[in-house]
Amino acid sequence: MGKDKVRIGIIGAGRIGKIHADNLLRHPQAEIVAISDLFAGPELEAWATERGISVVTKDSSELIAMPNIDAVLICSSTDTHVPLIEQAAQAGKHIFCEKPVSMDLSRTEAAVAAVAKAGVKLQIGFNRRFDHNFRRVRSHVLEGTIGDPHILKITSRDPSPPPAEYIRVSGGIFMDMMIHDFDMARYLSGSEVEEVYAKGKVLINPVFAEHGDVDTAIVTLTFANGAIGVIDNSRQAVYGYDQRVEVFGSLGSVAADNDHPNTAQISTAAGLMRDKPLHFFLERYNEAYVQETALFIDAIIQDKPVTVDGNDAVQAERIALAAKLSVELGRPVKMSEVQGALQGSQSPVL
Repeated sequence: MGKDKVRIGIIGAGRIGKIHADNLLRHPQAEIVAISDLFAGPELEAWATERGISVVTKDSSELIAMPNIDAVLICSSTDTHVPLIEQAAQAGKHIFCEKPVSMDLSRTEAAVAAVAKAGVKLQIGFNRRFDHNFRRVRSHVLEGTIGDPHILKITSRDPSPPPAEYIRVSGGIFMDMMIHDFDMARYLSGSEVEEVYAKGKVLINPVFAEHGDVDTAIVTLTFANGAIGVIDNSRQAVYGYDQRVEVFGSLGSVAADNDHPNTAQISTAAGLMRDKPLHFFLERYNEAYVQETALFIDAIIQDKPVTVDGNDAVQAERIALAAKLSVELGRPVKMSEVQGALQGSQSPVL
């Protein structure tokens, strides 16, 4: 048995940092001691005071050095993740880090190695694993309800494209957007990816091409267990946030549809109508965000493995890099062509 309460520092007070903060404030075994942000000022200080967070600083190093902090949540920009992970690990703090760890696989591996050397916990913010629909799909796959998996299908489409300034620094559709689906593919199939074949096009806005990116993509995956997978992404679905999965197997299939604000459906002579899916990721995955940080706290208190570890970050980044390489080369790419693979990870299944 570990601690009875985890004292937390949050680095990065943007949208996701504040969401995690508000969720943790409701957790009986979590206490937020401090929050840091490069642009901290009166507005953030007022926000923190309302929530009983006593320390607000612009200096993340000051936060990490605080002896009364057990764990840090890294919610800052991607380019800061690796140095912050390494610094927090050296200080003996447990770490929750938003995805991706970095855009450079070797740097991600270095951060994961630093965590292992320090003997602290590192959980990655692949929140979709904690979604109630997808967890149920995974449980049926694990229980053998559908037999041996044959085909995995994942659809992930955003309601509208991000702004141009975000596209410029996002790392591209595979590292920024589809990386969630690459993690889900490993999670739902229970198998590692052996080959990736990706096709990408600019069909929505030429601004993506200006930054060497695409806005529409399809990726086929070949898994070690023999199954094959298909992922489709679009940066703009005019009808709303589209999040669906299906696993088809030798004994049947299991699928999860979109979440809607309600289940009401209108039937008239004109046709059948219902509300659009929940607007975007904050609404769709609200409960998943609650669950992922709650399980991070539980892993620390119970001194047990986290549910999404550093190896999961490395493997998702490897698949993203393979997809990008596949588009560039116009051919399938074996995962063995992408350097870097951590072995022996025992990340438990939710």
